[in-house]
Amino acid sequence: MPREIIRHNAIYMQVADQLAQAIKEGDYEAGSQLPSETELMKAYGISRPTARSAVSELRNMGLVESRHGRGTFVRPKTAPTSALARTISQSGKRYGVPELVEKEKPGVTRVHILGTHAELLQRREEDAEDAFSADHLMTDPGTGARISHRVIIPLDVASEAPALAETPDAPIADLYAHLAKAGHALTWQEYVTARTPLPDEREVLGLTDASPILITYRVTYGTDDRPLMCEELHTAAARSRLVYRITPEKAPAKRPRQPKS
Repeated sequence: MPREIIRHNAIYMQVADQLAQAIKEGDYEAGSQLPSETELMKAYGISRPTARSAVSELRNMGLVESRHGRGTFVRPKTAPTSALARTISQSGKRYGVPELVEKEKPGVTRVHILGTHAELLQRREEDAEDAFSADHLMTDPGTGARISHRVIIPLDVASEAPALAETPDAPIADLYAHLAKAGHALTWQEYVTARTPLPDEREVLGLTDASPILITYRVTYGTDDRPLMCEELHTAAARSRLVYRITPEKAPAKRPRQPKS
């Protein structure tokens, strides 16, 4: 007999919530296989698209992973997690950042500054400005997780520091140093978001399903808060943790009250 579903929310969400609760309570142990779509259809009296959407929602929750040709399995509760330190250190005009292992030789292309990059670099898409794009594929030595890292350097910024144009694929700490030597006092701001990966992103990151990816955009600012370059990092959200050292900023000075007239 089909299990009872209360029809006030999306059906697939109700199925996903029930399965998530069952996983939490230990009805499905880590590493065990989830019922197939056909079995879920019979158990809940639902259609195949609904069963598929419910499983997809469990993947989005980070509870399960799909293995091609084998089915869907419950993730271990203590899955290896990549701790990605995002702190920048400075000594004079030299900078230090946590290093990852370069898996392949970086690729450099010229691109138009579009979309999110245009927004963060404060450029107008219709101006069709060009930039160097340096793409790195790296791995976390502790977990083996793949991490893709892209650096966007506008050509007008590279022209101010010739070393940027010569080696836009240099280690990121070297790029910071080149900008500092060009006379910039550097600051940074980072933006973090998540979404479902595109097919090519799944392939690059070695993902077996459409579980969300974590995306960070780090903008390097120079003198007068001018955006100089943008870094974009992608990694699997369920198995990654961003680590920051928070340094408090000085609060703006309070203006003295003006005497009442």
